[in-house]
Amino acid sequence: MAEEIVEHSRTRLPPEIRPHAESLPVTFEPFPQGAMLQDENVEPDILGLFVGADLATAADASDVLPPQILLFLENLWDHAEGNPATYREEVRITYLHELGHFLGWDEGEIERRGLG
Repeated sequence: MAEEIVEHSRTRLPPEIRPHAESLPVTFEPFPQGAMLQDENVEPDILGLFVGADLATAADASDVLPPQILLFLENLWDHAEGNPATYREEVRITYLHELGHFLGWDEGEIERRGLG
């Protein structure tokens, strides 16, 4: 279900953003685990995470992870309290929020553009 939500969200993006979104992989994991939890910015109940260089710095980055979005499906389900409609909305919002980070937008810009 989450894959379909992400794909549908991509089709609704403005044309100038869509190609960037389509080129960015999305990985679906149940929870953050392993080394990811060693990062002080990653809480065990995090819903999503953008990793790698954002679009503006990608050309300059040589030693970072490839850009991708991670969505943590079990955390999203728990956050939605098992409500399927809420879950779909949380997947959509989290995906768009993390996409905003890839585009190089800070939290304020993500909110202004309606992606958070």
